[in-house]
Amino acid sequence: MATEAFEELAEDFEFLDDWEDRYAHVIELGKAMPPLEDALKVPATKVDGCASQVWLMPEIENGTFRFRGDSDALIVRGIVAVLTRLYNGVPVDEVPKIDAAAELGRLGLHEHLSAQRSNGLRAMVERINKLALEAV
Repeated sequence: MATEAFEELAEDFEFLDDWEDRYAHVIELGKAMPPLEDALKVPATKVDGCASQVWLMPEIENGTFRFRGDSDALIVRGIVAVLTRLYNGVPVDEVPKIDAAAELGRLGLHEHLSAQRSNGLRAMVERINKLALEAV
């Protein structure tokens, strides 16, 4: 049930031979993502449970879920970019139905993230689901 953008990302990952290449690609995705304006980096958009600072700003329009995000850590910023590919453009009521663990597992992220990063990723997914449920 992944978006086309996420499917393209999964295909890219298939061509990357080792985790270091994948890690570098995730960082590049984060670098390419537009930064979130400082005015939006407030407690209301901050994700609790992340070792790094992470902010997620939902933008729900015509029943479609989108979000923008940012982090002060390069790899986490890249993970936010990966999550935008997984969730952006999905009907808001379908967001909680996405099996993020399974989809991200296709990229091999979980087995290469530290426990803290994995907890942060889980917190981001929970926050995205909460934002979507609140909007339904």
